[in-house]
Amino acid sequence: MAVQRAKKTKARRPRPGLVKVVNPTTGKVFETFPITTREQVDAKVAKAREAFKSWSRLDVDERSVYLARFAEILRKRKEDYGRTMTMEMGKILRESIAEVEKCATAADFFAQNSKAFLTPEEAHTDAQRAYIAFHPRGVLGSIMPWNFPMWQIIRFAIPALAAGNTAVIKPASASPRTGLFVEEAFREAGLPDGVLQVVVGDYTTGTALIRSRVDFVSLTGSVSTGVKIAREAARDLKKTVLELGGSDPFIVAEDADLDQAAKGAIVGRFINNGQSCIAAKRFLVVDAVADEFLAKLEENVRRLKVGDPLDPSTDIGPLYAKSQRDEIELQVKDAVAKGAKLLVGGKRVKGPGWFFEPTLLGGVTTKMKVMRQETFGPVLPVFRVPSLDAAIEQANDTEFGLGASVWTRSLSLADDIARRIDSGLVFVNNAVKSDPRMPFGGVKHSGIGRELSRYGLLEMVNVKTVQIYPPGSPAPQGPHVE
Repeated sequence: MAVQRAKKTKARRPRPGLVKVVNPTTGKVFETFPITTREQVDAKVAKAREAFKSWSRLDVDERSVYLARFAEILRKRKEDYGRTMTMEMGKILRESIAEVEKCATAADFFAQNSKAFLTPEEAHTDAQRAYIAFHPRGVLGSIMPWNFPMWQIIRFAIPALAAGNTAVIKPASASPRTGLFVEEAFREAGLPDGVLQVVVGDYTTGTALIRSRVDFVSLTGSVSTGVKIAREAARDLKKTVLELGGSDPFIVAEDADLDQAAKGAIVGRFINNGQSCIAAKRFLVVDAVADEFLAKLEENVRRLKVGDPLDPSTDIGPLYAKSQRDEIELQVKDAVAKGAKLLVGGKRVKGPGWFFEPTLLGGVTTKMKVMRQETFGPVLPVFRVPSLDAAIEQANDTEFGLGASVWTRSLSLADDIARRIDSGLVFVNNAVKSDPRMPFGGVKHSGIGRELSRYGLLEMVNVKTVQIYPPGSPAPQGPHVE
């Protein structure tokens, strides 16, 4: 009897997965992208390493030309880029357009100032000449979040490129198109091939990027993700800059201008639909003015309009994902169950999309999740304190230390208050914000390292000691030898 042989079939390579982008206003998928594979990540990093050879040798002024062109393109396309950003993650359109404009401002700032930032610093030693040089590190990898999908990329990429590094960036899986727009705009600005590249994917793509031959890793994300990234990077002793969570205090002193503070509270809490690391999240109000301040807050919160983020009249759009809305709902229910007074809002909005009402809570205690966790949504909890000293003590009673906002007429106290608060940023009589001219970052579980300004740029360079002796100089002796 003849033996039948099994037919040979070609082994099929697994098809790459897809990133599905959901419009949070409708809850429906509106765009998909293939996930960049590990092999593709490695290829892009290799390409970036090749591009580094020539890019790093350009004069700073030559690199700055590309940054200035990039800023022009952002301004020209701000409406298109802003609209896409809103469709991807839900922020209201005027905030999206303002984000693009801020990115252009940062590009201009580093184009105009990087030469001064990178100028070698002369030193005085026993050498004929001694100086401190600032040379690029190489290929930098970055994993960025969804909540400020263009700004987060830009505040990493612009100083990285200005310093002479090349970059490979993974935008959040919720906002890949915005990341690709950044790559597109740099390409239109004439940036040499391979200097800045974007990879699209999920956590597996991010892991592949960290494990690739990048020399440095930057992350903006949650504390748990930051710990994982730091562990992965530590395997090869790669430097990291981590911008993680925040639970920023908003302190209202007895002498504060309450009208100004109430307006600042609306901006500080509800910017980006409440989804910001530096949003005010714990409102610590001195008891003597708490009732009056709460009344002003209630009036202002009730004025906020929830709706389509593309509508110019909308103040509050959807949360970026259903899971985020569910988490906010649980935090509010926890507070009410433990005795908080629901003054405004507190419910999800019926209909499509991931909308949640702007919410004001009074009678908050430290046992509630809204005071212990990072609240990433439109919820404003008010906690009464007996004094400014008690407010500062409560402000520091957290694992986080990103920003803090303090409202007082006593400007003579500003420096003392800033010294006593454990955070990376302190703003007096204004909401906390990032600024390319000032360093940005936190302490404790809010992160490691700094972004923006000269200090952020210097995180991305090799600070190199150079000492030059004339020929025939005697060999180092005694205390010179370590």
